[in-house]
Order: sequence, then structure tokens, then C-alpha cells
Amino acid sequence: MRPLTEEETKVVFEKLANYIGRNIAYLVDNKEDPHVFRLQKDRVYYVSDKVSKFATSVARPNLMSVGVCIGKFTKSGKFKIHVTALPVLSQYAKYKIWIKPNGEMPYLYGNHVLKAHVGRMSDDIPEHAGVIIYSMSDVPLGFGVSAKSTVESRNLQPTAIVAFRQADIGEYLREEDTLFT
Repeated sequence: MRPLTEEETKVVFEKLANYIGRNIAYLVDNKEDPHVFRLQKDRVYYVSDKVSKFATSVARPNLMSVGVCIGKFTKSGKFKIHVTALPVLSQYAKYKIWIKPNGEMPYLYGNHVLKAHVGRMSDDIPEHAGVIIYSMSDVPLGFGVSAKSTVESRNLQPTAIVAFRQADIGEYLREEDTLFT
């Protein structure tokens, strides 16, 4: 487990900024409970500073994971955020979409968010911005990218896509064999 290089940090922070914007400062500058980003194999973890210091005493081959897995670097050097980062993202979300109960199951089966399923959404969501998807009872279900801005979404047909799904909590079941390997 090692700290991220400057280039890796830049790539990770750019991806996280799509979803939480300037709130990324709260992830790094927490004085009461400092957290750090660490790389183990190709995965990036968000872990308490105290725990990361304890983890240095464990041999790399024996350390499977520590902290919250934010995502992983692909072989081409791109960064992909995993569904395991949802608790961190939802805590500092910039843009939010709440879906009705009749739209939860289609979303959790891997479909995009349709206009007919939107209960409410944050004002001023721009097109292609990162959004966190919630149930109407404020339970984070996943995250994605807005297909249209809030203003454009109001005039869409009920079958039009409002947000493209990137990850949802249904992946814990659908991809349980490959999620943590």
C-alpha cells in the first residue's frame, strides 16, 4: 500500500470532482479525523490516517483491502469509480436525483433513470454532470451522469433518459464474483 503519485492524485480528484465538486476539500482537510488516499495493487482506498499507518506493518501480498475502495485504475491509466465509494460520494453530493418507488427496481437492475421515475431533482443540474441517485426516503442507490439539464428535463417525454447509470447498489449482487478481485 502506497500513497498516490501526483499524476494519480490528479486523475482521482478530477473524477471525484464530477460528483462532489469543491466538497472534495472535506475529504482531505478533516482535522478531527484525517483520511488519506492509498493505492493497493490498482485500487484506490480512502482510509483513516491512523489505520493506514497500522496497515504498513502488514505485507503487501497479505493485505487485501483497507478503508473504503473508491475505485480502480484501468490498464490504460483511466480511473473508474466503484459502487463501494457511494457512501463517501453521497455524503458530499453536489447534484441529486430522487426516484419514485416504482423506479427503484428498474434502476437497481442496471437501467438508466427515466423521466417517469424521477420524484424530484436538484435545481441547476447541468448536462453531463455527476449525480447521486437517491430513493424518496433519502437512501443512496447509486450514481451516474445527467443526460439533460434540469430545465431540459422538465420538458422531456416520460420514457426519456434523465440520468445515465454508472453504478448502483444492485452491483453488489450482480457482480459479487468480480467486485473485489
